[in-house]
Amino acid sequence: MAEQRTRILVADDQRDVRSGFRLVLDAQPDMVVVGEAADGVAAIGLARHLRPDVLLVDVRMPRLDGLEVARRLMSAGDGPEVRVIVVTTFNLDEYVTQALAYGVSGFLLKRSGPTLLVESVRAAMSGDVLLSPEVTVRLLRRLKATPAAEPGGNRLTEREVEIACQIAQGKTNPEIARELHLSAGTVKTHAANIQAKLQVRNRVGIAAWAWQTGVAR
Repeated sequence: MAEQRTRILVADDQRDVRSGFRLVLDAQPDMVVVGEAADGVAAIGLARHLRPDVLLVDVRMPRLDGLEVARRLMSAGDGPEVRVIVVTTFNLDEYVTQALAYGVSGFLLKRSGPTLLVESVRAAMSGDVLLSPEVTVRLLRRLKATPAAEPGGNRLTEREVEIACQIAQGKTNPEIARELHLSAGTVKTHAANIQAKLQVRNRVGIAAWAWQTGVAR
């Protein structure tokens, strides 16, 4: 039996952006775009009707902005269980902070490219959070280094520390694999082990640990 595909709803007020996302995502064997919305109100309505696995939503849209769309969908106990990924042109700290507070599964800049878009959907489906590299680095560099390591840090192997540093620089698994001459699967396994040892939920937690402890520079 064919593997079930991830069902995606795309919400953006620009038709060419929606078409571009659909072209990239529908080309993946494990993904399908099930609907498009040109404004925030339509996005909520379609999310409740179509019940997609993932919603890609822009921040600035007519009638209702994307952050409010995320808040309403993710705070409604009787609403659809949808993973929200914000995809926007605007690289503003307040947008990122607010989106993460609402529990989104990703925050991407539109210029990040198709590879990161696809990877963000897969990360969301696996329960992870993926941010554009420049967003990750800028936010985490604001964290002050602390002299004491976080719990679990002393149990990381030399290779795991190396990978944690790469994650703190905002690099994806394929990029880390190329840099360290490993397979992407090996990097994914190391990242999972690091999360378990540091007792963090996702890559953002790994990166925060690396910057807070001074491991990443």
